[in-house]
Amino acid sequence: MFSKSTRRIGLACGAAVLVGLGVGVPVASGATGDAISVPSGFTTTTFASGGTLSHPDDLTVLGGNVYVAYQNGVGSAGEPSPTGQTASTVVEYTPKGQQVAQWKLTGKVDGMTANATAGNLVATVNEDGNSSLYTITPAAPAAQQVKHYTYSPNPLPHGGGTDSIAVANGALYISASNPSPNADGKTFTKPALYKVTLSGTTATAISVFQDNSTATDAATGKPTTLNLSDPDSNTVMPAAAPRFAGDLLLDSQGDGQLVFLAHPGSSNQAATVLKLNTQVDDTAVATASAGTLYVTDTAANKVIAVHGSFTAGDVFTAVPSDSKALAGTLGQLDLKTGTVSPFGKGFTNPHGLLFVPNS
Repeated sequence: MFSKSTRRIGLACGAAVLVGLGVGVPVASGATGDAISVPSGFTTTTFASGGTLSHPDDLTVLGGNVYVAYQNGVGSAGEPSPTGQTASTVVEYTPKGQQVAQWKLTGKVDGMTANATAGNLVATVNEDGNSSLYTITPAAPAAQQVKHYTYSPNPLPHGGGTDSIAVANGALYISASNPSPNADGKTFTKPALYKVTLSGTTATAISVFQDNSTATDAATGKPTTLNLSDPDSNTVMPAAAPRFAGDLLLDSQGDGQLVFLAHPGSSNQAATVLKLNTQVDDTAVATASAGTLYVTDTAANKVIAVHGSFTAGDVFTAVPSDSKALAGTLGQLDLKTGTVSPFGKGFTNPHGLLFVPNS
C-alpha cells in the first residue's frame, strides 16, 4: 500500500489538487499473479490493483509511463454504477508501478490510447450510447490537462457509442460500437469506423468504413460482404507483425472476426477479414524479445504483467469471460489461420493488452 504522501491528482474539470494517497488509491504490487499459469520461461506479477477503484480496462503508454482506465462500474451508456459512481478514473503509473497521478472522466472509459505526437491521451466514454471524447495532457498546467469534446454529428449515425482509438499516420480512428441493426434486426450497414478530427470542443466524425463493406477473406482470398454487429477494439499492427504489418486492425468482437485495413482513410483503402475460433477483445504484438505484456483483468480488479523472453512478432489477444471458447484466457493468435490458443490461464475476465519493450 502506498504511504499517505501527497501527489498531484487531475480532475475531469481540468483542475488539479493535492490529496493524500490513502484509501481508494490503486495499489501497485510485485506479488506473483494469483493462480495464473503461463508457459515455462515466463512469469507474472501483479502490476497494480484497483483498491476501491474497479474494473480496469484499456491501458496505454506515454512518455515511458503506463496509464490504466478504471471504469468503476459505470454503465455502458454512462448510467451510474450500483454505488452511484458516474466517472471512470485514469491512473498514471511508472514502469515500477508507482502511482504518479489520476484523472476522473465522467462516463465509462472503454477506449484509450496515447497520441505521442500531440503528447496526450485520447479516451472515449460510453460505448453503447451517449458517447463523447476526452483528451488528457499530463504535462499541461493542471487546469488545462483535461479537455472534453462532443461528437459532430450528434448523435452519431450508426446509432451507438464509440470505443477503441487508433492513431494512424497522425489521424484518430475510432470504433463505432453497438451499431443499430436494419429493420430486419439481422443486417448492419452503418459506419463501423470513424476518422475523427478535434477542434475547439468538437470531435468531427467521418465514416471511413461500413459494417457491410467488402473485404477479402484471409483464408480463401475471395471477396466477401461483411456484416459487422460489434465493432470494438482497434490498433495499428506494428512492423514486427508477421502479417498485416502497418494495417489498422478492427475487432468485431461478437462476430469473432478481425478486419485489417490497409491504407485506412485513403482512396486505396483495402480490407481483409480473418475469422477466429472465438471472440476476442484487445490484441497486442510483441515488438521485441525483451519487454512486458500488460493484461487488465477487469473482474479481478488487477493489472497483470507478464515477463519473459518473447519472440518478436508473437500476437497475443484477450479472450473475455463471455466468449464462446477459451473464456478468461490470454490467447496467442495465428494470423494465418485465425486460431487462438491458450497462452495464459487463470484470468477472470481479461480485456486490455499492452506490450512495452524494454528501453
